[in-house]
Amino acid sequence: MKQVTFSPRHHQLTNINTWTPDSQWLVFDVRPSGSSFTSETVERVQIHSGTTEVIWRAQQGAHVGVITVNPQLPERYVFIHSPENPDENWQYDFHHRRGVTVCGGQVANLDALSITAPYFPGALRGGSHVHVWSPDGQYLSFTYNDHVLHERDPALDLRNVGVAVPFGPVNPPLRHSREYAGSHWCTLVSRTTPEPQPGSDEINRAYEEGWVGNQGYLKPNGERQRYALAFIGDTRSVQGETIPELFIVDLPDNEAAWKTQGDAPLAGTPETMPAPPAGVYQKRLTYTHHCAWPGLVNQPRHWVRASPDGEHIAFLMRDNNGVVQVWLVSPNGGECRQLTRLAHDVQSAINWHPAGKWLGFISEQKIVMCSYPEGKILELTAPQEEISGDAVVFSPDGQFIAWMQPDEQGFRQIYICQTGC
Repeated sequence: MKQVTFSPRHHQLTNINTWTPDSQWLVFDVRPSGSSFTSETVERVQIHSGTTEVIWRAQQGAHVGVITVNPQLPERYVFIHSPENPDENWQYDFHHRRGVTVCGGQVANLDALSITAPYFPGALRGGSHVHVWSPDGQYLSFTYNDHVLHERDPALDLRNVGVAVPFGPVNPPLRHSREYAGSHWCTLVSRTTPEPQPGSDEINRAYEEGWVGNQGYLKPNGERQRYALAFIGDTRSVQGETIPELFIVDLPDNEAAWKTQGDAPLAGTPETMPAPPAGVYQKRLTYTHHCAWPGLVNQPRHWVRASPDGEHIAFLMRDNNGVVQVWLVSPNGGECRQLTRLAHDVQSAINWHPAGKWLGFISEQKIVMCSYPEGKILELTAPQEEISGDAVVFSPDGQFIAWMQPDEQGFRQIYICQTGC
């Protein structure tokens, strides 16, 4: 186990894509806590020398954080940016933030903003969050909250999942001082409703998404679905309880399809959320309402993760004894398979090793790997007194795994260890 950051401040890793493609640098922000968006810089650290570099420094009262790296060269970074010159009417919030990219020192807004009707297709009407490139480095996923509906009624501002595709730029007419242009065409790909029908596949929240496969996944007919996202959606049981289930959306692979309206306006209306493009429909993969412990877990917070070959989607759910375990399901649906048989809960977010033979996470305060398909546990560290479950992330070459834990002074530092594979 090796500590790679040492400064007297906190260091925050994102839950995936925190390594540069050469496996030499880790990116981070310096928030004092995961929920406090007050970092003025996003930075990177060289894992062997401990050298740190500032990638971007916010100005004009803005803050930045939740940085990820494009898995393909050239090195490109994306992160959340809060509003410049915040005031009492416009400050950082779920519906007031945007994605910003940096490549070769050049900075650009990822998503455009259009909050005056008629809204502009390809632009968002609110805030994007946790931007993650697809494995081929072409598309980006994000979670989304809507300013327009938030102004009408915060209860209508439902969390959704969106995608940014490189078919911009998007230049809406700037009729409000807070509107701006963006480099990518952005649309929502999930569909929510404020009051899901009990017992149905309707959801009122879509979140914690993950790309499916490095090259997508194979359908039962042998056809390859090139791009797809899995995510958690909050359903409602017949008893009225919120039960998180797993969903998937198949996505287009061409510009025309992304820009074709479906049964509702891509940009939304004053009364409705932006809608997915034509042909993009969410499909439910898990049906756990009948289980002793129904639903995917929200604690620990985790993001659903597909194996590199796209054959399995991993997620966390309790077993019949109430213990949080890793489960697998095919992107085509079917029975869920329990992978781990732990005596104690999985305590963190999860990620696949690049070779697809292991999953990494925290269990009993230790960094561990679980083998696939056997489900055997390999302990990489001794138990730690304190350890963060926010991120357990493999390097692209598979040789290292990174996480966070406090040092003796209580500052959250970044640590790595070798995986042995």
